[in-house]
Amino acid sequence: MVLAYVVLIIGGAILALPLSGVISYEEPGPDECVSGYSACLDPRASDYDCDGEGDGPEYVTGPIRVTGSDPFDLDPDEDGYGCD
Repeated sequence: MVLAYVVLIIGGAILALPLSGVISYEEPGPDECVSGYSACLDPRASDYDCDGEGDGPEYVTGPIRVTGSDPFDLDPDEDGYGCD
């Protein structure tokens, strides 16, 4: 859970005003994961890369089992394990 604030600078004074409500982010449930990977990859992500490689924006620490399609190309040698 994250509280959000608006910071205003008016005439040299700094005001931090809380926004109404709370901004929250929930991890996807198992039925909301990209199929074909042993790790739960969020289907809302635009791309995944292996940790320490690529430009993300999301990263996977492997090895992970690839059992179906590989839309993020984490298993380029097609041996069934990504990020190995």
